[in-house]
Amino acid sequence: MTPLFLAACVSQRQQPYEVQTPRGFAVSPEYLEMYGERPNERFPLPATDVSEVNPRFLRQIVSYPTAEHPGTIVVDTDNHFLYLVQPGGKAIRYGIGVGKQGMSWRGRARVQRKAEWPRWTPTPDMIRREPKKNGPWAGGMKGGLDNPLGARALYLYQGDRDTLYRIHGTSEPWSIGKSMSSGCIRLFNQDIIDLYSRVPTGTNVLVLNRGKLSAPEATDEAPPPDDDFLPPETDF
Repeated sequence: MTPLFLAACVSQRQQPYEVQTPRGFAVSPEYLEMYGERPNERFPLPATDVSEVNPRFLRQIVSYPTAEHPGTIVVDTDNHFLYLVQPGGKAIRYGIGVGKQGMSWRGRARVQRKAEWPRWTPTPDMIRREPKKNGPWAGGMKGGLDNPLGARALYLYQGDRDTLYRIHGTSEPWSIGKSMSSGCIRLFNQDIIDLYSRVPTGTNVLVLNRGKLSAPEATDEAPPPDDDFLPPETDF
């Protein structure tokens, strides 16, 4: 069955057609709008070029029969998808990039913290591997367009214990649908903004990982400052 576009992003009166990019995949106008610029963000977000991304990794509503309750996040690391379970056997599916930290854990957790344009601190292992690139940010990088955590971050906990597992945006949209050497679970910035707006703190998360778990990297990431805790925004 062909996945449905998000109803809120699509005009039912519009006749479907596609814009063929000079190379890569054809991109429908609905997706050009979905991944368009966000000028009202704290850091105005440019449009994301999705012409080189397989369309199956773009945000869409799909059939997803599951015993998980609506509102649950299911992260499928093997297939590079994140599902937000909806009523009626449906889910909003987002394409993800999976970093080494994203392959280090599986199980159930909940979203304890949410941050807009979060601060990022590289792990000691990341600094050791790429000292020129990551060393200057040992004390942390403020939120912004170049920040590896992107526009939003969700922090997963089990009880009061930080799992060190993050669902976040990315400044490297080409990495969606791929496995990376570092990071956790990354989404297009427009997608993490959308997901952030739909899930409150306390949201249940199930991480599926059928492969061998990687050794987690230590992190010295500090809690986000108070100005990271802002009300969620709704795109539509």
